Amino acid sequence: MSYLEVLKELKTNKIAPVYLLYGSEDFFIENIKKEIIIRVLGEDKENLSTYDLEEVPIQEVVGDVETYPFFGEKKLIIASNPVFLKAKPDKTPFEHDLDSLITYLENPVDYSIFVIIAPYEKIDERKKVSKVLKKHAKYVNCEAIKEKDVSSWIQSLASQFHITIERDAVEIIENELSTNLQLLESELKKFSTFVGEGGLVTKEVVENLISHTSNISSLRLVDAVIDRNLHKAISIFKDLEKMNEEPIALIGLLAFQFRTILRVKLLKQKGYTQFQMQKQLGAHPYVIKIALSREKQFSVQKLESIIDKLANTDAVMKQGNMDKQLSFELLLYDLINVA
Repeated sequence: MSYLEVLKELKTNKIAPVYLLYGSEDFFIENIKKEIIIRVLGEDKENLSTYDLEEVPIQEVVGDVETYPFFGEKKLIIASNPVFLKAKPDKTPFEHDLDSLITYLENPVDYSIFVIIAPYEKIDERKKVSKVLKKHAKYVNCEAIKEKDVSSWIQSLASQFHITIERDAVEIIENELSTNLQLLESELKKFSTFVGEGGLVTKEVVENLISHTSNISSLRLVDAVIDRNLHKAISIFKDLEKMNEEPIALIGLLAFQFRTILRVKLLKQKGYTQFQMQKQLGAHPYVIKIALSREKQFSVQKLESIIDKLANTDAVMKQGNMDKQLSFELLLYDLINVA
């Protein structure tokens, strides 16, 4: 089952006796785990037991699952890291008695909910225990989402917060936050608080409210260079310093932006469409869109000159020939004069 399908079931109090959550997306795993805890135990955590299967054999966990709760009618057991589901299991100082698990799965008790969390990209579905789990447990896919699905997730979260997001705003969020669902949810919650229920999140709202990351700040630096605004460029740099961003890392980010602009310009001269550029460069559509809007400001020669200056300053910093902060400010001055 998918994350959304199982979450929908849980919210209607449809709870299975056994769950297997598999995949590397912590956002899915944590949300489902929290929802199961709320639905099974409410505020009472006395009947919650957690185990790490790298430290405790599965037979001991099954023994706890089968033990009747001392308080309340239901108990919840959560066991993480079932190494025995991997194709090449990690070594443990004990043996997992998988027969005890298989026997339990075929006849689970009605007073315990058993959740197994396998935070792995893959599990070995050829194994007998995997097949039995797939047959008798609620098998929940918690794999990380792909980049092509980020836009759909943004719209899904927006629907949950009862807001509408403009396409341009979605592109910024998608490019900036990528597949970080935890951060996506946090940022959309912030936008929804700002615009209110039923509100519209515009590009301007996102640009003003989105948590500044080094990536988006590098875009702002490029804008300042294009606008020949040295004061703005240095102000952005000072903000990045407060975020503990290293000048050498910022040179790398700027180099990426200007190389992308150059490559897009060259591909445009060859007659490539925006979609073809995206495929050729393996870049996000928003990255190509922004580069296309900027390439008109530069000649190929100017872009090559900028990239050379970035490389030279990078070398100066790494050789320790000049203070990094001063080097970066001088670089910004040079870039603005070149541009």
